[in-house]
Amino acid sequence: MQASFKRVPALEKCFAILELLAKSREPLGVSGIARVLNFNRSTVFNILHTLTHLEILEQGPANKFGFGIKFYMLGRATRMGSELIRTVHSYLQKINQQTKLSAFLGTRSGLKAIIVDKVDDAFDIRISSEIGMELPLLAGAGGKVLLSQLADDELDQILSQNPLQRFTRYTCVDKAQYREMIRKARREGIAVDKEEYLEDIRALAVPLNIKRGNAQFAIWAVGLKRQLPDDRIGRYAAFLKQMAREIEIRLARD
Repeated sequence: MQASFKRVPALEKCFAILELLAKSREPLGVSGIARVLNFNRSTVFNILHTLTHLEILEQGPANKFGFGIKFYMLGRATRMGSELIRTVHSYLQKINQQTKLSAFLGTRSGLKAIIVDKVDDAFDIRISSEIGMELPLLAGAGGKVLLSQLADDELDQILSQNPLQRFTRYTCVDKAQYREMIRKARREGIAVDKEEYLEDIRALAVPLNIKRGNAQFAIWAVGLKRQLPDDRIGRYAAFLKQMAREIEIRLARD
């Protein structure tokens, strides 16, 4: 039974401001935030300066606000404190060490695949993708295995309502063919991206079949075409599937 409680409007407004700043590519000022969120300007002013005093935000040039050092410290502590991320991180390290590919943990949020964690220490060539980065869901190996975890009716709704964007000459823009690629990923437990999202970049992805509400998770490994030639795909795919099974067993046991 859900406990009864009294909502705190100031906290709701505070988090609305933080979410807006997170989506923005640059710092924002009081007037801009008040206008977008339709909040009282004095309320926004007081919340921003309180968060700045707490070092959650920083006030920069032109009186615009962005995230402060304490926000990033809290974010890192939360990320590393997550049971899921703590468990998966060591497997990302194994993938990175044994394949020399950049290894990622991601989840679905609407039509985006969000990078939750990554390891790319084992090779001097790194794929420029940071934690928190949003990728198109309808692109690449990670998106395929995240979509493969959805029921057919939800998958069909997404495909019917959204166009397939052409990113490279290898991108599939035929919806029937793309649907079959997702169903193949569901059957085989692996998806392959041969320069479909970025030129000269290949990727392998596997789903993580774990129970975390209605969320979908996946791990994927990404590298240059020369790092992931055709003759390595089968071996690396088997290795990623093995890592996924071990993660699922660990999380089911813990």
